[in-house]
Amino acid sequence: MPAHELTTADDTVHPYVKLLAAFLLPFLAVAVVLLYVLPWTTEQLFAWTIQPSLTAMLLGSAYVGGLWFFGAVLRSTHWHRVRRGFPAVLTFATLALVATVLHWDRFHFGHLSFIVWVFLYVASPILVVVALVVQRGRDPGTPEEHEYHLPLSLRVFLAVIGLVALVTGVVLFVVPALLVDTWAWSLTPLTARIVGAILTLPGMVNVWMLVDSRWSAFRRVVQAELVSLTFIVLAIILARGDLDWSRPATPVVVVGFGLSLVAYVAFYVICERRARVA
Repeated sequence: MPAHELTTADDTVHPYVKLLAAFLLPFLAVAVVLLYVLPWTTEQLFAWTIQPSLTAMLLGSAYVGGLWFFGAVLRSTHWHRVRRGFPAVLTFATLALVATVLHWDRFHFGHLSFIVWVFLYVASPILVVVALVVQRGRDPGTPEEHEYHLPLSLRVFLAVIGLVALVTGVVLFVVPALLVDTWAWSLTPLTARIVGAILTLPGMVNVWMLVDSRWSAFRRVVQAELVSLTFIVLAIILARGDLDWSRPATPVVVVGFGLSLVAYVAFYVICERRARVA
């Protein structure tokens, strides 16, 4: 049996996973509006007050990427095309739940957005684990027809970028006091942990490139990362007044996000061109 036929037969997306994507999309859309479009309204409309606006917009940017990713899940007919994004989602959702428990007193008790936040971050890790269980064994690991295989050098390059973000995110989450006073903008222990959780997302995606060379397995997830990064860079521009240039980490963070966006765009363009040739 040709490889692409095997993929089509054994690589389907379980209806439960599509239902999960459809369930999450409306919540993500509302969160994007509240956090990215209206970042100054979190005291009145969100689960907790997020200041400055740049932090709210950063979280909103992660949700924009989530919108793109789960939209791709809803449309996808092949599990391997979206599979690599789910461990990242599981990690982020779990860390957000832990941060919520650790900083329970910072939330707006009784507010609708607080109830929704707690429900989603208690339920999401469980729902994603179920998705991974029902999809277990459905990716045969075979390439699609006319598959483009990522060269090791490109995979290592993206994995290094991801690992830097992952390590930074873990440090922010585990020991927020270590970076709160040096970060590019003002953070509280809660927002430091949320920013840390966001930074784990690319790391949890990119490390899989070291064991899977199929461009088809990363194309849609990289698209989501690109969208999220674009919104992050735009947020830095729009909320540049929140940046504290007296802090040593500010140029590192700003340049880091900018160069990451350039690197992801270059990576995506290179892979798309080579895939078309393949």
